[in-house]
Amino acid sequence: MAVRRALPTVVLSMALAQTAAASEIDPPWNTPPENGKNFTVPGIDNVPDLYGDVTDPQLVVFFAGNQYMVVPDLLAAFRQAHPQYERIFVETLPPGILAEQLEQGALIIGNMRIALKADVYAAGRGRMQRMQRDTQRFSQLTDYARNRLAIMTYMGNPHQIGGWHDLARPGLAVCMPNPKWEGIAVNAIMPALRAAGGEALVRRIYQEKAEDGSAFLTQIHHRQTPMRIMDGKCAAGAVWYTEGYYHAMLAKHPVAFVTLPEAHNHYATYTAGVLADAPHRQAAQDFVAFLRGSAGQAVYRQYGFLPPE
Repeated sequence: MAVRRALPTVVLSMALAQTAAASEIDPPWNTPPENGKNFTVPGIDNVPDLYGDVTDPQLVVFFAGNQYMVVPDLLAAFRQAHPQYERIFVETLPPGILAEQLEQGALIIGNMRIALKADVYAAGRGRMQRMQRDTQRFSQLTDYARNRLAIMTYMGNPHQIGGWHDLARPGLAVCMPNPKWEGIAVNAIMPALRAAGGEALVRRIYQEKAEDGSAFLTQIHHRQTPMRIMDGKCAAGAVWYTEGYYHAMLAKHPVAFVTLPEAHNHYATYTAGVLADAPHRQAAQDFVAFLRGSAGQAVYRQYGFLPPE
């Protein structure tokens, strides 16, 4: 196991996390569109997991939330390969929330209601296979990337986090993905915890620490973990490797991430499905083919994702 930092080695202290301007650590962590009035206000009016055009889109994609860092570059590369698709709308919310949106037909955030039908839904392979078995919702399923787990913590790792057992320390504030709507919790983190410390370790972190208030279960998805660490509300949290890589090494936020040994790690494959009733079927098929193509795969490699098996 090892603690990874930005390249070159980041020497920022916690003081930077406390004094950095909100615009440096608050999402969105990408450059917003420029063709309109920008009214993004950190902490108040900020919707980082909705991208692009809600008006008459030519393609609508629901991505599992852990791919938020990839979307801007991915869409830029897709538009370069397919300039006929100018208006694209993407959501990067937890896969369980997106599945409920598919079922209920709309998403409500504050006073906004979005009733766009998805052309592509992408989540973990297990979820996708279950949905296809139970509902025959997709006309096509395609694996396009893999990921593995890591632990995010403060820059410099002052609490000496080395593995899963350290998250169980009494009083240590941790952030954990919520098993109610995040597949990473049930399908990846809990199996990894069992491999490291049995059912007792799962119970200690996900039940006992949640009950005593020292484990925060995410309400949105993994965006909350780096935010809470940078705000000093959590000392560490379970994330996908790519999230640790992005925040510590690409965005160069004042965080680090701990890699995990293979025996205590868990891999996940991401699968994209073209909806059987996709309003923009050709665009959906072009997008899924792009994900598996060299240009799409290059974007995913840039952000630390592994190729599909």
